[in-house]
Amino acid sequence: MIAFVFPGQGSQKVGMGRKLAERFPECQEVFTQADAALGLPISSLCFDGPVDQLMLTENTQPAVLAVSVAALRALTERGVEPQWLAGHSLGEYTAYVAAGTLSFGDALRTVRNRGRYMQAAVPAGQGTMAVVMGLDEPKVNQACDEAAEGMVVSPANLNAPGQIAIAGESAAVKRAGDRAKALGAKRVIPLDVSAPFHCAMMQPAQDRLAVDLRALILSDPVVPVVANVDAEPKTDVAGAISALVAQVTAPVQWEEVVRRLASEGVDTYVEVGFGTVLKGLIRKIDPGARVLSVSDPVGVESTVAALVT
Repeated sequence: MIAFVFPGQGSQKVGMGRKLAERFPECQEVFTQADAALGLPISSLCFDGPVDQLMLTENTQPAVLAVSVAALRALTERGVEPQWLAGHSLGEYTAYVAAGTLSFGDALRTVRNRGRYMQAAVPAGQGTMAVVMGLDEPKVNQACDEAAEGMVVSPANLNAPGQIAIAGESAAVKRAGDRAKALGAKRVIPLDVSAPFHCAMMQPAQDRLAVDLRALILSDPVVPVVANVDAEPKTDVAGAISALVAQVTAPVQWEEVVRRLASEGVDTYVEVGFGTVLKGLIRKIDPGARVLSVSDPVGVESTVAALVT
């Protein structure tokens, strides 16, 4: 059984999507549609940069989504279809495009606003994130609780066993990292992010995004999407919207998402979009699974050869 999984923010790199657009007309059409939907040359940012503009959250989010949808179209044009869908944070929006819930244009405009709202929610420098390596969830929670001192700090991305990102106010994140080391963490790696995603500091962004999402015309997913917030399949519009709204301040339960997919019989995961971050995480969570990556024409062709009989 096949699941398509879509990467989130952090996978971006100048040059992404260019080879897909050059090789496959349906991929070039995706970028043409993206430029028209946004009223700006997002394709040029993907292909040529400049890197500082691509790294702006309001540009990064639609850029990553566009590249993932281009890769998706290349696969579906060649007969590769998933039985399950999931995406990491931003990638969940791509999953709902694949499921027919969100139109591509609406998804692009929504995630561009999502990026703006997230950036505006916390003044620069006041919040940050870090990855705690080699410590289990209860101890990461303990580190955050003991370091908070009335400030915000909490788990933000439960990515894989022994790999948990924390987010919150900068001083509290630093204290929590130090406490995590004292509790046995192997390493604590500060992240170069523009805001503290998936924590209570994002509440203003969540409130604004909820208005946008509830104004869209949506359809029930034609393929179930396992949501970040609770690792439960979403099969109707109400569940999809609730999950996307709650996701802004809630931790990404990626380890549980993959475990849920495995429990449903998924044995093949296809990372659809630029990079191989999810491939690495999935192999830690479900070592027996087959994991394929599709970010360029070689990935398209090898995946089609492996999965289309």
